[in-house]
Amino acid sequence: MRQLIRLVRYALPYWWQIACSVMLMALVGALDAFKFLLIRPIFDRVLNPSTGSKEIQLFVIPVTHHPVFLQQLVPSRFTNAWTMVAVALVGSTVLKGVFDYTGTYLVNHAGFGMITDLRDDLYNAILRRSAAFFSKHTTGTLLSAIINDIERVQYAMSTVLAEFLQQFFTFLSVAAVVVVLGGKLAWVLLLFVPVIVYSSRKIGSRVRTTTRQGQDKLAEIQNILHETITGNRIVKAFNTEKWEISRFRGAARRLFRANLRSVAATAISSPLMDIFGVIGIALLLNLGREQVKHGEMTPGIFVAFITAVFSLYNPVRKFAQFNNNFQQALGASSEIFKFMDIEDDVREKPRAARLPAFSKTVQFDHVSFAYGDGADAGVLHDINLKVCRGEVMAIVGSSG
Repeated sequence: MRQLIRLVRYALPYWWQIACSVMLMALVGALDAFKFLLIRPIFDRVLNPSTGSKEIQLFVIPVTHHPVFLQQLVPSRFTNAWTMVAVALVGSTVLKGVFDYTGTYLVNHAGFGMITDLRDDLYNAILRRSAAFFSKHTTGTLLSAIINDIERVQYAMSTVLAEFLQQFFTFLSVAAVVVVLGGKLAWVLLLFVPVIVYSSRKIGSRVRTTTRQGQDKLAEIQNILHETITGNRIVKAFNTEKWEISRFRGAARRLFRANLRSVAATAISSPLMDIFGVIGIALLLNLGREQVKHGEMTPGIFVAFITAVFSLYNPVRKFAQFNNNFQQALGASSEIFKFMDIEDDVREKPRAARLPAFSKTVQFDHVSFAYGDGADAGVLHDINLKVCRGEVMAIVGSSG
């Protein structure tokens, strides 16, 4: 939860793009659900023109029991049932396309913007760390955090977030249509909600763990690549090509196994949603048939209801995938924030005195320094040195 809150803070500067995209995606969901309301007049009026009433009822508001007619939504000059349905269908589809494009652009603008800020902050935090930090963490690990982990978060906060908003509002709007058309029959679907939520949480937790393991194995490969490519002369000089190839193959095999564990955790969500969806639809078909037989539902209402229920399956199925993507992003962000929160072993003393500008000499008086606590970590041992201003001095070690 703490990682999620920190990611949300990066989105705050782009609040207006996010707010606009949310409103536009809500309209996309409403227009997507609207076409299911048109199925009823197609079956009950367009294909059955002998129906007496000229008014085309779309649905009845549950609480007020106020009917909503298609004539209220299309220009009054259209009077033919088929023309009104066609105009409503084409007009809603065009508006949906415009809202979808604009909303997707805005949410991606916010997602890429926040990821750019996060990447800048991560690079700034790493670059300002002490030399001891770079001796503890390999180059491959740092590159993996800046490139691969950021890429995971970027995918979730831009592409996945845009589709999630669209599917979320589509789900709410279509669910409202299902309740309005199906009445008590729609509440059968609530039986599956606890099972779906519980399974999604268990799968998401597993996905987050396996994703972090895969990112760590990828960092290991990047570290080997950095060492062997930048140090290729040393590899050739000591004739260690076979050893380096063996080391790389071992790391690649470990990455392969980690990726398979991640796929095994991710892939189970889709067939699980398939099973739940088919069971729910089978129950509704059996119960709805009886209502049509006893005249409680017209064929048009029943077809619209079942079609809307079928369309609910797609968002529910995608929600499991979205959850997996967001869990992968949280797993990647844990490594990002770990590097951002690291404090140097040697820190500035609070309210330390500011040194004056250099004017005379720089002097080392019995100075010793080491990286860590190991026996071989020592770098300087009891150094005494004095360099005057304007003097040039070269210090040469055993390697030249």
